Parts: sequence; structure tokens; C-alpha cells
Amino acid sequence: MKLHNSRRRFRSLCGLLVILLPALFASLFAQFGYASPSVLSDSSVPKLRHSRLLKSALQHQTLNEQQSDLWTPLANQGWKPCINSTSSSSSIPESSGYIQVFLDGGLNQQRMGICDAVAVAKILNATLVIPYLEVNPVWKDTSSFEDIFDVDHFMNVLKNDISIVRELPDEYTWSTREYYASAIRSTRVKNAPLHASANWYLENVSPVLESYGIAAISPFSHRLAFNNMSIDIQRLRCKVNFQALTFVPHVRNLGDTLVNRLRYPNHLQQVDTKGKKGIGKFVALHLRFDKDMAAHSACDFGGGKAEKVALARYRKAIWQGRVLNSRFTDEELRNQGRCPLTPEEIGLLLVALGFDNNTRLYLASHKVYGGEGRISALRKLFPQIEDKKSLATSAERAQITGKASLSAAVDYYVSMHSDIFVSASPGNMHNAMVGHRAYLNLKTIRPNMALLGQIFMNKSMSWVDFQEAVVEGQKNRLGEIKFVMTEISWWLLFDVIVKYVVVVESSV
Repeated sequence: MKLHNSRRRFRSLCGLLVILLPALFASLFAQFGYASPSVLSDSSVPKLRHSRLLKSALQHQTLNEQQSDLWTPLANQGWKPCINSTSSSSSIPESSGYIQVFLDGGLNQQRMGICDAVAVAKILNATLVIPYLEVNPVWKDTSSFEDIFDVDHFMNVLKNDISIVRELPDEYTWSTREYYASAIRSTRVKNAPLHASANWYLENVSPVLESYGIAAISPFSHRLAFNNMSIDIQRLRCKVNFQALTFVPHVRNLGDTLVNRLRYPNHLQQVDTKGKKGIGKFVALHLRFDKDMAAHSACDFGGGKAEKVALARYRKAIWQGRVLNSRFTDEELRNQGRCPLTPEEIGLLLVALGFDNNTRLYLASHKVYGGEGRISALRKLFPQIEDKKSLATSAERAQITGKASLSAAVDYYVSMHSDIFVSASPGNMHNAMVGHRAYLNLKTIRPNMALLGQIFMNKSMSWVDFQEAVVEGQKNRLGEIKFVMTEISWWLLFDVIVKYVVVVESSV
């Protein structure tokens, strides 16, 4: 009987430990966010990869001249917006039919798709139905176009360019996502190639409009070419992105609240900060270090065997293992600049550039892979890190809670109002933000990924040498604009998304 009671007590104790361990030792389970604890039972918070540099950075003193240069706005280079006149006449010709598009991806990829949708409607002289936003399988946000963007403003800005309707008329209400998902339909255009030309749409979509009065294009992401487009179409794309697409009022209101609290913490009175280094200013930092990014990069982030196994399983589950980067070694990937900067590395970059520990950082990111343990080094370097949760109450965030696209919209809005924007790696948010800020001549720091990948592999580099290499490598990567001649005479290219702007950042 005593043995039986002892076994019962032992089993009860084991059960209690199973329940309490994750709560008592949260850091053991936090590193992989979405993965199950059983996969990660032998994991721990990732070790610092650059402890020598971090120690030196924490002791580093920034010169006043360096700080002053950092916060100085970009000089006016004389560039002017070219989107004021996108239509040669005040009236729109009779419509050839209705165009529907179904947009996948995250908010910024969908934003690109909306610009292209308006352009295609213009090319075809068709009426655009407000685009349908697909539910992203990762973020699982069901927000519609109307939930994110101000539809009335969108339609009003473009009223002289194309015809737009919120919904299809009764005779076409059958044309839905479900209708096209259930069978092959003659009104669906599903073979649009990547970066299709204007002629492709005229030759392949116009006949569908003539026959049925409606054409649904899906998939549509990246289905319109960047080059060899008329200047009017390029200007129209810019007009959509920079004038027509504004967020709904509650997103803008929350964004304004966050910006005000970043500039004037502790309810300080708004004062003239002209000439005072960094006072009332902040940097928006897009880490782009979620689990998807970490897994797809196939890079080693210092989490040990457990991390490598978990990320490999994730790649297998999401992309069936078909990830090009996984064919290369970590060293090869870093030499090619294919590895996203970790929070630790982006912190070291910022210190080397001259930002001190009084700099206010706004994290414009979804969940950071590795949780708080991964951000700890960045917090040591920059104690004044803020995000939506630290700046706003749960009641103020109620309308965006659980809505990844709306949350991203707030981050976009705050980033556009920051003094400086930095992205840890290229991507849709990076491209959209750099393009939009270049259009407004706002300072943006584009990390030199290939150079930094090589520098961070040198474990014996001193802080002085590291800082010199960073400063030299980041010259002319602050958002400056320059003219680039191409086959399209005076068409100007911007980075990798010429669809966004009619400019190019120097030193691409």
C-alpha cells in the first residue's frame, strides 16, 4: 500500500511538472514560437554570435558630429512628383467590361497588386472592381480592402483615370472566388505570366471582356511588367500608391498616437527640436525576422541543433523542402548577402553608424523569431525600444488585435512618419517603404547585405575596424536619388520595384 501511494504521488508530481515547466522556464520554449515544446525540449536561448563586438559597442561613445549628420534630413535634390497628370482627357471612354483581381500575399504584396490592377484596368479600358484580398495562410487575416484602405478616397482620387465599382452589378454577382474555385470557368484568366506586357493583356484578356463582359484574373501577383510601359501607366501606378491608397481612419489615428508618443514620451510638451540631435526623433526598424523568413533563408542563427532541425521541418511542411537557399552553406549564403540580419547584428550596425543608446527605436515587425531572447542584445544597445504594445493600451489596439494586415498597416504608417527607416533585410515591406520614402525624399538606411554578411563572419575584427568598414560600406545608401538611363529613354528605375516610383536609390 505504501509503495502504491508513493507511485501515485510520483505520477502526480510528474504531471504537475509538465504543466508548470513551460511557465517557469518560458525561455526554453519561446525560441521557436509556433513549434511544439516537444520538438524544442533540448533548446535554449540562442547564444550571442558577436559578443566581442557587442561588448565594444556597449562601451562606444558617439561623437556629436556623427550624431548631427545622422539626423540631418536629406538635401533637396530638385526632384518633383510626376503624377499630377495621368489622364489626357477629363472623361473616361466607355468601359469594355469588368476586371476582377484576387490578391494573395501580405499587405505590401497586395499593395503592389492594387497598383497593377489599376494599371491593367487602364490598359484595357475596363471597370475595376475593388480588389479581393485573399486570406494569407500564414497570417490568417480575413481583412478586406475596405477594412484596410479608405475606399471613398481611393475612388475619388482615381475618378478621372479609370472607372471603379465597389461591387459587381446584379447580372454578374455569380462571379465570386468560390465560383472560380469549384471548376474551370471561361471568364477566369489564370495563365497571366509573371511581368506580362501591356500587349499580352490586350491580346488575351480583351477577348474575354468582349465575349462575357467580365474577366477575373487569378493569380495576379507580379503579373504586370515593370519595363516597356507607357509613361502614363507608370505615372498612374505612382498615383495609386502615393495618393490613392490611404489607410482607414482608425489606422491613421492609432498611427498618429504612436508617432506622438515616440516623439514626446512621458507626455512631454511639444517643443521646437530644431538643431537638437535626436531629440523628438525616432528610427523605425523593420526586423523582418519572423519564422517564415528564418526558415526560408536556410541560414544558421546560432540556435544550435534544435533550431536547425525545427527550421528544416518547417521548410518541409510549408515549402515541401523546395527552398533554393538550402543548397548552399551558411558561409556561401552570407557572402552573397542572403541572410537576414539578426536583431543583434542590426543593433551593431546602428551603433557603428553613430546611433547612441538614447535613440528611440520603433519595432515595425510581426512576431520576432526567437522571442524576447532574440531581441535581448538589441535592447542592451538601445534600451528605448518601443512597439505597438508598449506605446498603446489594449483598448487603443482593439481594432487591430488579431489582424495581421491592419497591424502591418499601422507599422507602415508609423514608419512613413519616422525620421529614419531601417530594414534588416530586403522584402516587400522594405521595397514599399524605401520607394515611398524616396518619393518624399525621406532618409532611409539600406544595409549592404553582402558586405555585412562578410564582416560578421570575421570573428577577430576589432570594433574600430568594424565601424570603419560599416561606415564606408553604407555610403550613399541613405535614400538618395539619381538618374539612370535605360532602354526606355528617360524612364527611371527604383531598386527592384520600379512599379512603385519613378526614381532609383543610388548604389543599388
